[in-house]
Amino acid sequence: MLLSSQGLLIQVLLGFAAGVAVTTLANVCTTVYLHRGIAHRAIRFRRPADVAFRVVLWLTTGIRVRQWVAVHRKHHAHTDTPDDPHSPAVHGWWAVQRGNYRMYRRAARDADLVAKYARDLPPTRFDRLVLDRALVGLGLGIAIMAIALGPVTALVAATVHINYYLAASAAVNAIGHHFGRRPYANSATNLQWLAFLTAGEGLHNNHHAAPTSAKLSHRWYEIDPGWWVVRGLTLLGLARVRLDPRRTRLAQLGG
Repeated sequence: MLLSSQGLLIQVLLGFAAGVAVTTLANVCTTVYLHRGIAHRAIRFRRPADVAFRVVLWLTTGIRVRQWVAVHRKHHAHTDTPDDPHSPAVHGWWAVQRGNYRMYRRAARDADLVAKYARDLPPTRFDRLVLDRALVGLGLGIAIMAIALGPVTALVAATVHINYYLAASAAVNAIGHHFGRRPYANSATNLQWLAFLTAGEGLHNNHHAAPTSAKLSHRWYEIDPGWWVVRGLTLLGLARVRLDPRRTRLAQLGG
């Protein structure tokens, strides 16, 4: 009985660690590919990297690229106004933290919104046949974990991952527009602890000050793990930063 309990505990702990690892991977793909690369066109990816990012996002989040990009671009076009899809200034930060996924889904299902803000991203055949099938991707991702780790560990990992990813994404939109430092004159905030949990996204005030910069850290003490990944990809020849991050930031800030 003791050995059985110990074995179950080990499976649960491994599942927790695996869930955190999967969420970290999903957060990196979200910030580097979806956010900086596709939504803001700050990075261009070679075909192998582009496909890899899309497949990993499909398996770990089920996100449809066009929808995510369109909702995010509308957020920038109408930040913290009634037209913002998820503004804590309008709804309150706790309402956005709790309801961010629902708010996102409502906006993502608006065909006119997607057509307007993602007109440069026509769906490919691969999107229509495979990547737009969100539940298939998530189910396949969980099945892969179950085969690799066992059903109990995979169940714990999936539970941790789903809750962590949704909570962290919500925190950027909710807490990241309410609490924290505002070195630049916009309604977003910088929270280094949140940046650590989201591969750099918590440096949200910096991002709203210079949205087309691939680098979210502006000061020596700010940590942007997503930028480390971008630099690694550029060194491997898998990506290219379209504009120098420092010049982009200074130009947009009038410096």
